[in-house]
Amino acid sequence: MGHTIIETEELSKRYGETVAVNRLNLSIQEGEIFGLLGPNGAGKTTTILMLLGLTEPFKGKASIAGMDCTRNPIGVKSIVGYLPDNVGFYPDMTGRENLRFTGKMNGIYGDELEDRIELLLERVSMTDAADKKTRTYSKGMRQRLGIADILIKDPKVIIMDEPTLGIDPQGMQELLSLMRRLSEEDGRTLLISSHQLYQIQQICDRVGIFVSGNLVACGTIEELGKQVQKDNHYSLELSADPCDDRLLEQIRRIAGVSTVTSKDNVLSIQSGRDIRQELTAFLGQNGYTILHMHQRGGDLDEIYRLYFEKAGQNDENHSNEEKKEPGFSFPFGKKAGKGKSQNRA
Repeated sequence: MGHTIIETEELSKRYGETVAVNRLNLSIQEGEIFGLLGPNGAGKTTTILMLLGLTEPFKGKASIAGMDCTRNPIGVKSIVGYLPDNVGFYPDMTGRENLRFTGKMNGIYGDELEDRIELLLERVSMTDAADKKTRTYSKGMRQRLGIADILIKDPKVIIMDEPTLGIDPQGMQELLSLMRRLSEEDGRTLLISSHQLYQIQQICDRVGIFVSGNLVACGTIEELGKQVQKDNHYSLELSADPCDDRLLEQIRRIAGVSTVTSKDNVLSIQSGRDIRQELTAFLGQNGYTILHMHQRGGDLDEIYRLYFEKAGQNDENHSNEEKKEPGFSFPFGKKAGKGKSQNRA
């Protein structure tokens, strides 16, 4: 990792009486992949808009590579590439023609542009589809072409909004691999807004959890997992044979156990301490066979849920999939537009 390249200080945004972002202090390092997580209306999109200079903060400030995002939006856009959740291209132009258009809009012409297009098409594995109309592209192909599109101007920072949304498993793995290479091989900084936690866990160096405009947690998955357990949140999954009433009653008697639920003979045990040693001893001494035992403290989904509850939220927002801003946990999305997106920068 390098020096700090994205920084916010007390960054805040209001819409009337609604606080969209509340005193955000965030520091992202050069070459880092940072995941911004949050449910509908958490403030992720508003934060991105302020970083791009597309909306002004109520108070506080944001800077990228030392440039104030509000006072120098043109300078910021010169080094930042933005991939929205529904990137659009001219549908009756080929992928190559769309890239050529973007290159010329950024002042690149002639052999330099054509060489760069060819290199980028190969980089995102789109050479074979380069001369097909973009209206024939799958969502994954459009996302890969979108990355080539923002790489035309060779940005230091790439901001992506729900980049893996609606992509098939193979396309998703290709995209995740490409995103990791952009960081590790190119040294680019990636800021990714997403609700698809499994994908985020695979590639992000650190994550920030947003709830109601507040950054409630920030760190590596390992750091957040340890903090969750330090705060006395333990979630244990257990499958044993037999799974009978005696076992359930014994678990409920263990000091520190708060709840025990059963679904399809898999027990979910919430406790204020690590009970595995005590529970394993009981199982072994009483003829039970352990089929599965897993402490879920280091899982990003579990970390998110616990921080979400700690912030005083309920699961209604957590599971809502139909809001304007993409929600948390399950993939969903909007239909692709037919025209050129106005959000590419």
